[in-house]
Amino acid sequence: MLRGMTARPGAPAAPAPITLIVGEEELLVERAVGAVLTAARRDGGTSEPAAGRGDIHEVAAADLAAGELASLTSPSLFGGGAAVVIRSAQDAVKEVADEITRYAADPAPDVVLILTHAGGAKGKALLASLKKSGAVAVTEYPKITRFSDRLDFARGEFRRARRVADEAGLRALLDAVGSDLREIAAACSQLMADVDGPIGAAAVARYYHGRAEASGFSVSDRAVEGRLADALEQLRWALATGVPPVLITSALAQGIRLLGRVAAAPRGTSSAALAADVGAPPWKIDRVRQQLRGWAPGGIAQAVQVVAQADAQIKGEAVSPGYALERAVRRIVACRT
Repeated sequence: MLRGMTARPGAPAAPAPITLIVGEEELLVERAVGAVLTAARRDGGTSEPAAGRGDIHEVAAADLAAGELASLTSPSLFGGGAAVVIRSAQDAVKEVADEITRYAADPAPDVVLILTHAGGAKGKALLASLKKSGAVAVTEYPKITRFSDRLDFARGEFRRARRVADEAGLRALLDAVGSDLREIAAACSQLMADVDGPIGAAAVARYYHGRAEASGFSVSDRAVEGRLADALEQLRWALATGVPPVLITSALAQGIRLLGRVAAAPRGTSSAALAADVGAPPWKIDRVRQQLRGWAPGGIAQAVQVVAQADAQIKGEAVSPGYALERAVRRIVACRT
């Protein structure tokens, strides 16, 4: 949600007197702070850094003492505007929170105040009062938890740089680097620097030297699809790159359980409805339905037992976790056929 700033899409707007940036996604919050400072700089008619149009102050709300806000937002002795960034406003003591609320009712001219707030219950009263102020522009970045949202984020990284990554490449990238937005952004930047032209799954796999594919889930997918040689190759890659055996058995268990739940769903159930029921994205449901070809209910039940045995073996019942996992993969493929 954004209020208090108007501009054509893609152009920095003249910043509101106060900008409140709410959210737990640190990368997005940092980018938002930088965008407001850039807009303040351009509004001041200079291409110099934000501090070039006046003073710039950054302080943690927990470190602010009563009365200090007035000093930070007072006019500069050298002229020009000022920018003040107060981070983690939820940590402000009551006296400081009250001062911020009063300031929002009558902000100082030629001063840009930026506040970051994690959201949640702490500092909720300050957050509510600031959102009611007409002088405050509010930007919210809720925690990104869904795979589809991380996919959109990665897609946006390439789009902003006017580069192209196909769907398979994006999924391979997320499989490789995980869910942290900073790591995803860094990986996108590195790929764009090192790879010419469109970026696909093959480019990601080459760049990460097997990391994008060597995971417990890739082992699971290939095993349930009956691709024994590929499953064993991915298993050895995963173990060689340090994937803990317990995570591989966990992925195998999730893959087999999902096979059973999708197989048991009423005929005609849409992917979206089934995804909501089992807690998996719709694209995964479509993939599992493809994987179910060649499986019978009895085979799925046997595979569940195989994974349970392998889990016990790698937790102490077997001498070699690697051998126990390889044996489990072979038995899962045999259950399918």
